[in-house]
Amino acid sequence: MDEFAGVLRAWRERVSPAEVGLPAGPGRRTAGLRREELSALAGISVDYIVRLEQGRAKNPSPQLLRALAVALRLTDQERDHLYRVAGAAPPPPGVVPRHIGPGVQRIVDRLGDVPLAVFSAAHDILLWNPLWAAVNGDPSALVGDDRNLVWRHFTAGHEGTDFDEQHDEEFASDLAADLRAAVGRYPRDDELARLVARLRSVSPEFERRWAEARVAEHRASRKTVTRTPVGPITVDCDVLSTPGGDLRIVVYTAAPGTEDAAKLALLGVTGLQTIGTPGR
Repeated sequence: MDEFAGVLRAWRERVSPAEVGLPAGPGRRTAGLRREELSALAGISVDYIVRLEQGRAKNPSPQLLRALAVALRLTDQERDHLYRVAGAAPPPPGVVPRHIGPGVQRIVDRLGDVPLAVFSAAHDILLWNPLWAAVNGDPSALVGDDRNLVWRHFTAGHEGTDFDEQHDEEFASDLAADLRAAVGRYPRDDELARLVARLRSVSPEFERRWAEARVAEHRASRKTVTRTPVGPITVDCDVLSTPGGDLRIVVYTAAPGTEDAAKLALLGVTGLQTIGTPGR
């Protein structure tokens, strides 16, 4: 675990705040991420990160290693090394990709005036900009399955998002169909299989949708986000795919000149001030 502690600390210190959309701020002792920032990005407590870097935490779980690899922007080779020095088997070929390349990172950085987030094929949120957090709530406060869109939709409800009845039916069906398509592409991904099993066991609605045996990809929708600092905002939600990395870039927009567009612009100025640590 000494090697694990060393590479974890080195990789944390090499990631600049700008690379993950964080302000550098005054008084930084290092050019890399603070432990508190890595904690927010990975959904892991600061205390546990300290213990990992000091070699006092043993046998970190595959889920925790995956979260660290995503937060630290590790390459596939670096991710596999992290698993090995932690005493765990690296993910086998054929699992859901979660690596965010520089091209996707630049897209997120340059589209700061619209709410935008990046999801894996399993619908885990991997990356988001500050305006996304201002509209939907800061994902850095979420851990485990709560960072998965399908899980939250079927177990926690819409949580501040309104759909009409027909659209709600279509959206729920599309989510299950999209997840089934991912299972077909990644049959060796044990974590994806466990997610589906958990959903089927706790959500009768998901079980009903799963029984439809639809295979499809969710591409676009229109919805109203009700719980924002500036009131309800109706947006068009479009999903862009990155075929090489099998990621989904989700973008919210509002028609120019509308009240909803004005609210988004206002939230881009005032809403971000309510987020303690903007980021991904």
